[in-house]
Amino acid sequence: MHFTRFFTRWIKNYSAKDKKLIEAVKRITGVKPYNVELYSLAMKHTSIAKENTHGFKESNERLEYLGDAVLGAVVAEYLFKRFPYKDEGFLTEIRSRIVNRESLNRLAIKIGLSQLVEYEGRKRNSQTFKSIYGDAMEAFVGAVYLDKGFKYCRKFIVKQLLIQHYDLEEIIETTTNFKSLIIEWAQKNNKDINFETAQKSATKKSNKQFKVKLLLDTELIAEGNGYSKKKAEQDAARKSCEALGIDKNSI
Repeated sequence: MHFTRFFTRWIKNYSAKDKKLIEAVKRITGVKPYNVELYSLAMKHTSIAKENTHGFKESNERLEYLGDAVLGAVVAEYLFKRFPYKDEGFLTEIRSRIVNRESLNRLAIKIGLSQLVEYEGRKRNSQTFKSIYGDAMEAFVGAVYLDKGFKYCRKFIVKQLLIQHYDLEEIIETTTNFKSLIIEWAQKNNKDINFETAQKSATKKSNKQFKVKLLLDTELIAEGNGYSKKKAEQDAARKSCEALGIDKNSI
């Protein structure tokens, strides 16, 4: 038998589990993976991690770390180019709404990634780990980056994820005014809200930032920063809403 044919058959001798994963990766990314082991690792939650020969527990946490950085950078670049006349506050808010854990959880379910994740007690309780699908989504991006390189990974994120699964206009229209939200919540719950503003020192006047403290009944809840008082207050309000678990549904 010709060596090339033999080698081709040998490298295609995957297990049934690997074959299923390969088809899933192809469906999600548009191409077959070079290194299926990367994607297999991306689907392994830390709850089922086993030690390798070096005594290191292998899970998707390292790929999650990498994917988080790559995803954040690509989305930031995409928004930067898509909205050339919007300030950094706008860009930061929209990026946050795209890459936050809840959003990535939904995305993982949409593209079928949630069906591939391996974790302890999966059949008994799919809600054991609330962020498991979002974590796997980031790890998957990390796997694509290592397997296909940055250029293809960026194309995958933009064309297969952002354009197909996110409505930017809807995200923009429904962007939360956190200051109004927390004030409304405070009024409903008979709480006193106070924003204390202090201007940060800077070398150049144009680089001055504002620092705002949000106090709830004299208790410091969060601090916000921004290049204007309004932005700093929004930042402080957003962090406070996250810390207190306040959203539109809780008003």
